[in-house]
Amino acid sequence: QVQLVESGGGLVQAGGSLRLSCAASRNIFDANTMGWYRRAPGKQRELVAVIFSNGGTNYADSVKGRFTISRDNAKNTVYLQMNSLKPEDTAVYYCNAAIFTNNFWGQGTQVTVSS
Repeated sequence: QVQLVESGGGLVQAGGSLRLSCAASRNIFDANTMGWYRRAPGKQRELVAVIFSNGGTNYADSVKGRFTISRDNAKNTVYLQMNSLKPEDTAVYYCNAAIFTNNFWGQGTQVTVSS
C-alpha cells in the first residue's frame, strides 16, 4: 500500500506556471510508473505525463514542451512542472503510482487557468 498526497494546485493566469507535487507515504523505488492524470469538467480522465522506473518519460501531445515530470526518490516525491498554462489545462490533477498490478491514486488537486 502507498498513500499519495498532491499539492501545488491553484488559480493562475494563462501563460503562468505551477508546480505540482505528489508525496508518497513510502519509498517508490518499486513503482513501475509514476504519473499525473487530469479530469476536466465534463470530460474523462486523461494521462498527462508518466515517468518510468528507468527515468524515461512520456507526455500527452497537448502538454509536450510545456510540462515536465520528474521524481526525487530520496524524498518519495514526484513533480509536475507546468509552464505556459492555458485555460484548457483547467482540471483536477491526480497522481498515480502503478506498482506491479496495483494502481494507487491521490485525492487530486485543482488547477484553474484563467484567460
